[in-house]
Amino acid sequence: MSSVPFTAYDADRAQPVPVASPERLISQPAVIASVLLFDAIATTGAGWTASCSWRAAAGYDFNFLAVALIGVGCAVLTILGLRWAYTIRALSSVTRQAVEVAVAHALALAALLIGCVLLDLYSPPLRGWLADWLLMAWSACVAGRFLISALLARWARQGRLARRAVIVGGGESAAELVRRLESAAKASIQILGFFDDRGKSRSPEILGTYQKLGRFADLEAFCREQRVDLLIIALPTTAEERILQILKKLWVLPIDVRIAALGSKLTLRSRAYNYIGDVPFLPVFDKPMSDWSVALKLIEDRTLAGLALLVLSPLMALVALAIKLDSHGPVLFKQIRYGFNNEMIAVYKFRSMYVEQTDAHGAKMVTRDDPRVTRVGRFLRKTSLDELPQLFNVAFWGNLALVGPRPHALHSKAANRLYDEVVDGYFARHRVKPGITGWAQVNGWRGETDTAEKLEQRVAHDLFYIEHWSMLFDLRILLLTPISLITCKNAY
Repeated sequence: MSSVPFTAYDADRAQPVPVASPERLISQPAVIASVLLFDAIATTGAGWTASCSWRAAAGYDFNFLAVALIGVGCAVLTILGLRWAYTIRALSSVTRQAVEVAVAHALALAALLIGCVLLDLYSPPLRGWLADWLLMAWSACVAGRFLISALLARWARQGRLARRAVIVGGGESAAELVRRLESAAKASIQILGFFDDRGKSRSPEILGTYQKLGRFADLEAFCREQRVDLLIIALPTTAEERILQILKKLWVLPIDVRIAALGSKLTLRSRAYNYIGDVPFLPVFDKPMSDWSVALKLIEDRTLAGLALLVLSPLMALVALAIKLDSHGPVLFKQIRYGFNNEMIAVYKFRSMYVEQTDAHGAKMVTRDDPRVTRVGRFLRKTSLDELPQLFNVAFWGNLALVGPRPHALHSKAANRLYDEVVDGYFARHRVKPGITGWAQVNGWRGETDTAEKLEQRVAHDLFYIEHWSMLFDLRILLLTPISLITCKNAY
């Protein structure tokens, strides 16, 4: 099911569009992150450029200029974020974006002007500098919007940007839901098909223009392989047991789950529903992080990882030399581990074992005084210096984050059982990108998992992190990581 050669309906354009293979899909958070970075560079760059012709006359020093550039840049991004300007839908409209960008820059620069007046920093050239800054920043940002809008339109026509959805359930209720979704002018989803356990007499193989893709048992694998964003349950509320069974299986997935409320006898306040067009849905599960949050974390991870590589490169060179002098073999060790959405990723570490005894699948956890570990390797593992090459995973390949649930090897075991056999819902920790460090690690749950309790505690801390993520939480974990490396005693 990794490649689906059929077309699906996109309700936004009221016509069939091709279904792109998962590898060709465009990451919406990556698009948003790119626009955020562009706005930050364009705004601060415009401010610097405009200041060149006014700085001498105004007499502003470098410290004032730096504070002004950073402050206005952050204010513009915050205002645009609060006004929901960083969504794919909003970015598709150049006209709306031109207005939003003008409002954000005008408010940010007005705040700077008021601050200068209150601090007695106002001078006549200041007004000219801010006017030039506004014009230049607005022009650069709007020019960028023309480009991104054209790209978004192209990707949408190719089926690479749509919000991919599947329907659970068939029959007349599902058929009515499909008809309503297809007529919802403001909808923005691409329906891939539907799943149903019932036979052909009660649930035909074709529902409108969509085909049955399988049974309920096939849902989890399909959603992972096809990177489904939205799962719509169109079963009658009387099928409570079946709905609960489906939800129990799907809560571990990084998708939004909604129950169609068409024809429901349960009447709630309007705010209790989510809407796609005018079609009401009851929200059940949400992705743990919104596109905006993922974009912010992406910028945070890659920026900090790049800076860390720059600062730590001399130390990494010394570690590589020590490994070479201590034992023969390559400096780096590559291991396949579970990543986001259970995808397989290659994670790099400094080699800490004798090359002929390395364990590519993690079938045997490292224990105290493990003879497979080299002399240098013991020090590297105790201090976690062996993890430093994972900064390349974060900065260049993007399949790791700085903070998140630690990626585990495929055959890792606790109490002689595979991890997913020990903890029910273990794969729910893969709803976000794995990280180099995490909440479990700074709380002491790192290293050997020789008992079920150690794994249960690790997973519980991972799930707590996922449910309570924020940039401040990430920074807190990063600050606690060096302390935990000194105080924790359970890493070998």
